[in-house]
Amino acid sequence: MNLVGHDEWVEARRGLLAKEKEFTRVRDELTRQRLALPWERVEKEYVFDGPGGKQALPELFDGRSQLLVYHFMFDPEDEAGCRVCSFWADNFDPIVVHLQARDVTMVAISRAPYPKLAAYQERMGWSFPWFSSFESEFNFDYGVAFTPEQRDELVYNYGTLRPQFPNREGVSVFATDESGGVFHTYSAYARGIDLVNTAYNYLDLVPKGRDENGRAAFWVRRHDEY
Repeated sequence: MNLVGHDEWVEARRGLLAKEKEFTRVRDELTRQRLALPWERVEKEYVFDGPGGKQALPELFDGRSQLLVYHFMFDPEDEAGCRVCSFWADNFDPIVVHLQARDVTMVAISRAPYPKLAAYQERMGWSFPWFSSFESEFNFDYGVAFTPEQRDELVYNYGTLRPQFPNREGVSVFATDESGGVFHTYSAYARGIDLVNTAYNYLDLVPKGRDENGRAAFWVRRHDEY
């Protein structure tokens, strides 16, 4: 703790404000470049299981032109979803209605069979759309599921990280056009998805910050386990 008087505090805060403004400008430019990324057509057909039964990828858009997918770590062998992905998912329900108002459908997709997802969703009290890719290669194709041989290879996050687990977290974005074509426009993984965790953004404002000492989310529990 560095204790100072008010005038010195304001001077220090103004210095940081200048850096924050520069960061905002850089972030805005990064956002512009993200939006300008080229698209790739989704050629493969994927089918998911959800509350309404089997649905193909275009149906997940639910009448909107943009689809945001959170890749939720939930292995078919597990009985509960990943506690850290659960931390992220606690942020979803309040924003779904606002995303829908901007032509965006947001869903979560996991490899576990849908009955397991439904049971865990009921336990957590969530209502966002959640689908199973259990009978699909979707998670493997979009970089969040791995064979045993791949878990110690640099295959996660565009070849920069070893996944170490059969499943990892991420966000993928898709768009559709008037002809019904579906396109992959963006994916992010690991620290790249910090942006969509509201709680972490709040923690970054307080004096202790995330207080993790290099051990990301070691403290996180499912919200009914604290």
